[in-house]
Amino acid sequence: MYWLSARTRNDLFLLYAFADAGESDAALRRVVHTRVAGIPDLLTRVLDTPANIAYPIWVPCEFADTQFVVHSLPDPTWSAVRDALGALLATGVRANERPWRLHVFRDVRDAPGFASGEPALIAVLQLSHALADGRRASALARALFGSGTTDYVLDGAGREKRGEDAVVLTAVANALLRFPIAMARTVIRGLNAERARRELAALTQAGELPPPAPGVPPNLLNGDGSDPSTHAVRMIVCDADRLRTPGHTVTTTALTAISLALQRYLARHDAPADSLRAQVPMAATAPGPERNTYRDLSIDLSADIPSIPDRAAAIAAALASARTRAQHPLQRAQSRATDAIPAPILHRDVTHFPVHALPEQLSGHTVVSSVHRGPADLSFGGGPVRFTAGFPALGAVMHLTHGIHGLGDTITLSLHADPATLPDLDAYAALLEEAVGEVAVALRSGSPD
Repeated sequence: MYWLSARTRNDLFLLYAFADAGESDAALRRVVHTRVAGIPDLLTRVLDTPANIAYPIWVPCEFADTQFVVHSLPDPTWSAVRDALGALLATGVRANERPWRLHVFRDVRDAPGFASGEPALIAVLQLSHALADGRRASALARALFGSGTTDYVLDGAGREKRGEDAVVLTAVANALLRFPIAMARTVIRGLNAERARRELAALTQAGELPPPAPGVPPNLLNGDGSDPSTHAVRMIVCDADRLRTPGHTVTTTALTAISLALQRYLARHDAPADSLRAQVPMAATAPGPERNTYRDLSIDLSADIPSIPDRAAAIAAALASARTRAQHPLQRAQSRATDAIPAPILHRDVTHFPVHALPEQLSGHTVVSSVHRGPADLSFGGGPVRFTAGFPALGAVMHLTHGIHGLGDTITLSLHADPATLPDLDAYAALLEEAVGEVAVALRSGSPD
């Protein structure tokens, strides 16, 4: 993730909307400084090694004033904050300097869920993806904005006490000494991975394991294979009950609504919509200090099924099948081959991988990331939290992504888009909001339509 960030923007952005209690900017900065002192993962940065002979190293650092940024808007409205967010999403932190930054917007008017004239404080935590995946990032935000004292230590946080030069020299020496062993381990694990691949194929052929997801050709949503030059966001803040339907998870209900909205949006633009897939990250467990423990699932959005209850059932079944396959122990055997690759070789692979090419076959037309961020017991500067949101990154392939983020009794559907690909994001947001209501009614009534 760290090496990839040099080629494409992949930071995480976690938005939290608090009531603005009127604390000064300096007081808010002191709060952040104090809280971070108890969160070792937020007092660390990446240390590179010469020529990437060894893997990057996490080393401790101090909180820097540049990590707390108050943005002054000429007209602090919710619309102006959304525009400012679009500009922020085009940026990336340098994890070898500091892997996170907190952006703050004060006295914001017209934010969703706030009474007329009630000011909001919008806090956006920007994190290097090398530091955390979505689930871990949510835990870090909870540590930062949670109540009471913190002594928050994540597995693998690492608090190296030696000088940085000594750390680098040790890492380089170990990498050079272990290079022949690492190469041998890579070969052995590669053979094991091939054996696992054959076993997976045999289990699939025997019907004991769901088949892998087929690829699909790109459509209008995937752009032309270039990185977006601008970014736009929209958020639909819902009472959680709108997306809680009998017999289905919030993720399934939201995916069904997204399926309908995408199908209708593409139809308006005379674009093919008979086959739609979403790339859905699934949280996974892994031994050791890994900071990104998820697998991407390719989910058929069942656009060919007209009945909403039947479509939702098909999407739920697709999620279950994809999870079953992704969680099989043989999948871990395949990924272990990558774990053993010496740093210079993997760095070469990352820097030469064609990230700016649009493949003929994709695992999804959009990304849908779903994370529940816990109870709404967070606060900042004395103001309670109202809702949260998140914006999965865009890239050369994905020009529209969705976030589904719950906090307490609210769920926010977030849209992150490339305006060159989707110039009418408000129209798509309206279609999605309409689809949410339509799906909720159909799934609660059991109606076939």
